[in-house]
Amino acid sequence: MRNTRIVILSLVCLAFLSVVKALSHEPELGSARVVFQTSYGDIEFGFYPKVAPKTLDHIFKLVRLGGYNTNHIFRVDKGFVAQVADVANGRSAPMNEEQRKEAEKKIVGEFSDVKHVRGTLSMGRYDDPNSAQSSFSMLLGDAPHLDRKYAVFGKVTKGDETLRKLEEVPTRREGIFVMPTERITILSTYYYDTEMESCEEERSVLKRRLQASFVEVERQRMKCFP
Repeated sequence: MRNTRIVILSLVCLAFLSVVKALSHEPELGSARVVFQTSYGDIEFGFYPKVAPKTLDHIFKLVRLGGYNTNHIFRVDKGFVAQVADVANGRSAPMNEEQRKEAEKKIVGEFSDVKHVRGTLSMGRYDDPNSAQSSFSMLLGDAPHLDRKYAVFGKVTKGDETLRKLEEVPTRREGIFVMPTERITILSTYYYDTEMESCEEERSVLKRRLQASFVEVERQRMKCFP
């Protein structure tokens, strides 16, 4: 009986330690948020500034430059990933020189112990671990085989219903990729800070959304009516 109690106590202790270990790998979100407005609904992202600071700086600069506007989600593999295309090749609108320069930068692989679970944001790359540019995936399920091999930099904080819509779109297979049969466009993007006061936040968000829309309308005008 005594031995049974010791075994049970040991198992409880091991379970407790496993929970503590898991929690210790859950990084703290920063206050910044980015919203992608897609043709299937909005998706909001939160970020881990202490986990992947170089990656985050790069992504934020592209968002501020309007780089992801008119880009698209080129890959939807149900239960695995929905992947945003590289900015340099995925946009339908032309890029200016500043956008192209930032989009073509290669970012060092900031690999960590943060797990790849549903909602995780993870940078895409080629075989070179330091080849990430601007493509990233939103995890649609747990993918432990990606842990410590791809840079996790944030997670989806709102918009899981949009991810579920994406999982239901018709797809086709091209090599290793499962791709939607119709383009899933990122119509526009904007960012805000959760620590801002409510009214100021709403004004700031609205201003950024209007500015983003104006920039893209002007670029399209210059493209079509030079």
